[in-house]
Parts: sequence; C-alpha cells; structure tokens
Amino acid sequence: MPKPFLTAEWRNLLMANYPIELSALRPYLPCRTEPDAFNGVHYLSLVGFLFSNTKVLGLSIPFHRTFEEVNLRFYVRYKEGNEWKRGVVFLKEIVPRRAITIVANSLYGENYSTHNMKHTWKDDGENLEVGYFWRVAGEWNYLKAKAEKEPEDLVKGSAEEFITEHYWGYTFVNEKCSGTYQITHPQWKIHKVIEHNIFCNAEKLYGPEFGNILKQEPSSVFLAAGSAISVMKGSKIFAS
Repeated sequence: MPKPFLTAEWRNLLMANYPIELSALRPYLPCRTEPDAFNGVHYLSLVGFLFSNTKVLGLSIPFHRTFEEVNLRFYVRYKEGNEWKRGVVFLKEIVPRRAITIVANSLYGENYSTHNMKHTWKDDGENLEVGYFWRVAGEWNYLKAKAEKEPEDLVKGSAEEFITEHYWGYTFVNEKCSGTYQITHPQWKIHKVIEHNIFCNAEKLYGPEFGNILKQEPSSVFLAAGSAISVMKGSKIFAS
C-alpha cells in the first residue's frame, strides 16, 4: 500500500442522515460514478467530527493538528474491473483553518470553506453529549446529540454499516474526469443516539435544493466512535 499523504484520528463522528431524491444528486455526480443506495434509498448526510493528531507526509503542522470539520455528503460507487469501490462525494466541507481549505481544494479538488467553529464533548458517566458548531452569517449553526456511552459493533446489513463503510472519496473535475482517493480505517463502533438537536442554515451554505431537505427531520442520527485514519494520495479517473 502506498504511503499515506495524511494521517489523523477522526473522533466522535455525529451523523444525521436524510433520504434524498436521486434527481437532486445527479448534477453533482463525478464522471464514471453512480449513486449508491441502501434498500433503494439514497441518502444525504450531515456529519460533524474532530480531527486530531493530524500529520501531512508524517509531519505535524503547528496550529493545525486538532480542528473540527462539518461536511455534507452523499454516497456513490465506481466499478474498477470487477470491483465496486464505494465512496462519498462531499458537497461542502467546513473547517476553521484557511490553510486547510487551500490545501484540500488545491490537491484533492474538494469544496472546503472556512468558518469559525467549536465543539463540546461531555461524559456524565452514563451518556455522551457531543456538539459541533459553525458560524454562518453571524449565527451559530449546530449538530448536537446525547448518546449512550458504551458503543456497539456495527450490525451487518444495517443502515449504519452502509453510511460508514465507504472508503473512497470522489470529486468532480470536469465532464470527462474525476478525482479519487482512498481512506483507510478499521470498522467503527456505534453509540446509539438518545436525542438530537440540529440547526443548519443549509440554504445559505448549500443552496435552496438542499435547504429544504435539511429542514426536515433526519431518518436517523448516530454517533460513530471513530479511529485513526489514513488518506492516500489522489489520482484521476477518465471517461472511457
């Protein structure tokens, strides 16, 4: 396996998942990918988590080791030979450091943007309370939840397995080219969410087509414990 470009730990990934019509996703599909569905349903996910112990090519960058990220993503797959490579397309990724935005957008063709951010974690001995906050147009948006403290193994064939078990990123370069990169990590354990609270100015961040979707109640919310991860160097896929 090639040497990772980036290594880090992704911790306490809070995931809110919304069914979405396929027609809303088609304009954002990278070349040679197709939408991935669970039991015939396509999903849009709002995800908040913490990057920690971040290194680029094995080196720590001062003031950029630990930071929050909130992203909006959907799920695709790409067939290489006889193998389906299941991955995600990020509509936007929010981080608090401008340098991260510049590097990710330049090297991976992602759609990062920079906003003031913060997070809260609380362990009361029985439950975990996790919250991610990002400031938009002078107003704090948030993704918060209370979850059971003890995580459980993923259930094979579950929606949680579908959402978390995508190990490739795909980006739209142009009509005849897509960017791709691999993300490696062990299977994550899941904390059951007891209650959640979400406020997102989605129309301002993502446009009216997604604003209406994120105003609805998500079909599921769960908390993945996370792990160490590696992001490999990106490559290109071209139209056949």
